Amino acid sequence: MSVKITWLGHAAFLIEGSRKVLIDPFISGNPSSPVKPSDVRPDVIAVTHGHGDHVGDAIEIARENGCPIVCIHELSRILGSEGVEVVGMNIGGTAVVRDVAFTMTPALHSADVEVDGQIISAGCAAGFVVGIDGVKIYHAGDTGVFYDMKLIGELYSPDVALLPVGDWYTMGPREAAKAVELIKPRVAIPMHYGTFPVINGSPEEFKELASKHCEVVILKPGESYEV
Repeated sequence: MSVKITWLGHAAFLIEGSRKVLIDPFISGNPSSPVKPSDVRPDVIAVTHGHGDHVGDAIEIARENGCPIVCIHELSRILGSEGVEVVGMNIGGTAVVRDVAFTMTPALHSADVEVDGQIISAGCAAGFVVGIDGVKIYHAGDTGVFYDMKLIGELYSPDVALLPVGDWYTMGPREAAKAVELIKPRVAIPMHYGTFPVINGSPEEFKELASKHCEVVILKPGESYEV
């Protein structure tokens, strides 16, 4: 069975195989999103960290579809207080949720959230290696490059790496190309660029730099890649 990966703009992806996994569903406030929250009907949602452009519409979509949200423990307590099902976990662990394996990886990024005007801790930023139908997809979340990405490659051998290239808040093209060198995926797909003027890292530059390490596929919002 093939697994289809659809980019919904920014860091949002829909992974479809025997189950549907929605990652970082920033949809209704995302100027590049090709869908509405009601258009996606996932079996499980994964959120890499608590910033609004990653939590996005997770609560609304979880309520509408009766599906759990997988995220780091502290964020799970915040989201769970809204009455949705959550699966809290932590970095280094693997949770199997609705037949999909989620391994939580480190990410270098901030992760606090604002609740009622107060900034509170929502744990650490993270990434996920998603295992579905024999395919492993690494969603790096928001992160800078770090040398332990080499361990992610060695331990989990992801088929596909979804990597931020927008710069300013995350890696830019040069750093993301180094990440590809460390991870050694078969395919890399750039994300987290072009949504707002400040995240203007070039996916074409990333492709030029990273193509010597693996295949690079640049998607437009709404386009898919099948593994």
